[in-house]
Amino acid sequence: KCLIIFNLCLGLIFLSGFFHMKNENYVISKSHEKLLIPSMPCRPKTNVMFLKTHKTASSTILNIMFRFAERYNLLVALPADQRFHLGYPKTFLANFVEEFQTIGQNYNIMCNHLRFNLSEVQKVMAANTFYFSILRNPIPLLESSYVYYKGYVPAFRVTKDVNEYLASPMKYYHPADEKNIYARNVMWFDFGYDNNAEDNNKYIQAVLKEIEQNFHLILIADYFDESMVLLKHTLCWDLDDVIYFKLNSRSQDTVQTLTPESEERIKAWCSLDWKLYLHFNQSFWRRIEETIGLKELEKEVNHLRMRQSELMETCLLDQEAVGKGHIMNKALLPFQSGAANILGYNLKHDLDNRTLRTCQKMVLPELQYTSYLYAVQHPHKKRKQLGLPLLWTSFEKM
Repeated sequence: KCLIIFNLCLGLIFLSGFFHMKNENYVISKSHEKLLIPSMPCRPKTNVMFLKTHKTASSTILNIMFRFAERYNLLVALPADQRFHLGYPKTFLANFVEEFQTIGQNYNIMCNHLRFNLSEVQKVMAANTFYFSILRNPIPLLESSYVYYKGYVPAFRVTKDVNEYLASPMKYYHPADEKNIYARNVMWFDFGYDNNAEDNNKYIQAVLKEIEQNFHLILIADYFDESMVLLKHTLCWDLDDVIYFKLNSRSQDTVQTLTPESEERIKAWCSLDWKLYLHFNQSFWRRIEETIGLKELEKEVNHLRMRQSELMETCLLDQEAVGKGHIMNKALLPFQSGAANILGYNLKHDLDNRTLRTCQKMVLPELQYTSYLYAVQHPHKKRKQLGLPLLWTSFEKM
């Protein structure tokens, strides 16, 4: 009888210990199945460097980064003086950052355009900085670049459309003119490499390996919502940290239709970008499968889109982006370039102050947001000039 009572007591002690461990959120380590280890909640990464590539939805990510910086009161490495980029297209140097000589390696966020140079970026950003970037399929990217930079890039200027340019690009393209970087392998250039380099397999593999070593994550613009979910998980951010309204996009009537021949020509003409994209598109989906799983990804993408719809309903007068001629508050007018009609937003008029501030930040174009943050961080410096007289009267109290 005593033995039975003793065994019952042992069993109760074991069960109480088991339930205690469950309540403490213990998990089984895969490498040591018998070892019980408490799972620690992750902490948001607040030292982050985003390499902002061209025509890859990167302006939308810049807005996400700026909003996150404000939420956590983080210091952004902003362009010095009147510049809106960090020395681009020159290779990045630390002194392109405002007050680098004073602040040193104490910036938290870097996300304005630059041509990547790891050793100089490391002078500005902390040792534990998380590095990420984004790529886009070079076929739609080149068409987008053509329309956006039509009047600026010599290789594009004299042709009537993108198909004429691609029919014989070497007729128009001169590598010595640095304005032509947008006309060939611009992503390769943004990562710091020669966009006119020979398509040599050994060289390409060496570059891909170096990018993998320098960057913790490469996102894919063609799967933007999936990219935001992966970014949220990787940085341990909240859903609202990666919610966005699409910025710097253009109206559909300015999109030029590529012929099938032009699409194939882009793969050859921009072969460095094409191989860069193919490689990291594969690694992107592999990362998804290893960390989130496709089933969970689908759920979270739907959740993100639902939250985005809620915010659009709350914030936006038109429930969607509108053409430049329909933007009522000119302080919210995005920079217009080339033949593109860059879309923007109208906010509802009856928003309370807190909601208004949130909505304003989500629709604030890149140049305006950079200028605003610059004034906040460096109040003693001359403000960056935009040629938008309404900007500071509209956003002084944001």
